[in-house]
Amino acid sequence: HLPRLLQGALCISETGAAMSGKLRFLSLVKPVLHVLPEVSQPERKIPFKEKILWTSITLFIFLVCCQIPLYGIKTNKSSDPFYWMRVILASNRGTLMELGISPIVTSSLVMQLLAGSKIIDVDHSLKEDRALFAGAQKLFGILITVGEAVAYVISGMYGDVRELGMGNALLIIIQLFVAGLIVIILDELLQKGYGLGSGISLFIATNICETIVWKSFSPTTLNTGRGTEFEGAVIALFHLLITRNDKVRALKEAFYRQNLPNITNLMATVLVFVFVIYFQGFRVDLPVKYRSQRGMQGSYPIKLFYTSNMPIILQTALVSNLYFLSQLLFKRYPGNIIVRLIGVWQDGEGGPATSSPVAGLAYYISPPNNLTEVTEDPLHALIYLTFILVSCALFSKTWIEVSGSSAKDVAKQLRDQNMVMKGHRDSSIAHELNRYIPTAAAFGGMCIGALTVVADFMGAIGSGTGILLAVTTIYQYFETFVKESGQDSAMGVFF
Repeated sequence: HLPRLLQGALCISETGAAMSGKLRFLSLVKPVLHVLPEVSQPERKIPFKEKILWTSITLFIFLVCCQIPLYGIKTNKSSDPFYWMRVILASNRGTLMELGISPIVTSSLVMQLLAGSKIIDVDHSLKEDRALFAGAQKLFGILITVGEAVAYVISGMYGDVRELGMGNALLIIIQLFVAGLIVIILDELLQKGYGLGSGISLFIATNICETIVWKSFSPTTLNTGRGTEFEGAVIALFHLLITRNDKVRALKEAFYRQNLPNITNLMATVLVFVFVIYFQGFRVDLPVKYRSQRGMQGSYPIKLFYTSNMPIILQTALVSNLYFLSQLLFKRYPGNIIVRLIGVWQDGEGGPATSSPVAGLAYYISPPNNLTEVTEDPLHALIYLTFILVSCALFSKTWIEVSGSSAKDVAKQLRDQNMVMKGHRDSSIAHELNRYIPTAAAFGGMCIGALTVVADFMGAIGSGTGILLAVTTIYQYFETFVKESGQDSAMGVFF
């Protein structure tokens, strides 16, 4: 899961640093950790049903925060740079969950980029460094929360700062900061073992599933020029079949209507769900055995999705921050040629709040909404496909090094457990694992990216990225249920 993968060691590249007495970065962070809020490690093994309770409480707090509006805002109609990313970032416009998980994911993205470029050296063997890294990342997430809160207010997302007044502006920043801190604490609560999985994955999956259910069964009515229509695709299907005399035309409209969720979108969503679950089963089992105990053997599974949904989460963080920067710059300097190269934005049907990129880099890395847009602008589709595949593969390969799941790290774990691979000497374990793990990471990342692109091209509800995150998270929870309950079927937990 995401938070557990992030617990590596963080230190400035220090070749000969200890010899020369240079000050390490973690040494600077250490004094600050005493004032940071922290969830203590559980002193006992948490029972499975208690974990379910804590997970439910965490989810309840998140959903409540998603519905509490920010106090002091003047408008909600201003431009929204995260409009297309809100579902994936577990964010809700104008509420306490305005920032969602963006600060946590952004901090992990920056950490990975620093580690991948060797600016930061990651050492997983030191327990103290692991604790310091967790604290450093939390501190970085808090600082990003403050930075994003200030940027949101200054950019005019809640109205002109002069109209808001200093008191209201400060109050909004405080609300966003406290809500961001709550998200960080809830995530830490689950990752420390009190609950199941990670808060980030839980919040993302909940938000995406909520969006899919709402767009499938929403009873909201809209006047589209063709008469009153229901927003929900399933309800619209029955409504059109009942009210229209021409049943064939009614079916055609229910399956292919524009600007509103249709049955084709829903079918594409279900199809992607099935595909992702099918690919989750792809893996290579490497035979391992204990050195000291004869006859005791097992297998080490290397899954196709070796890094799970991590590549797409980091790619989403990268794109969302680029969107925010691009829209902020375009709003201030719409005539600047460099700003226009980064992205040109146009208001959607819902006004500035639903603006989308129409040119520049931001446009070419944004997904086409359906196959019609793919045929109209094949260059856009090709660049988007290339960007997704390359970025997911690179993030996946880099992540195994940062997260302590590379061939060298796995070989060390096996040696620590006094295990060896059958038919291989102890010294050749890392070499053998190196044949599988980097390939599984890169190819698995590309498969995740390819499924995302296919879902986007087919117009799946909730975006391809969102569906991938939801399915992989739900599958992880299913595996956790089976593992934690010790039963053959996860459903046996509840009966």
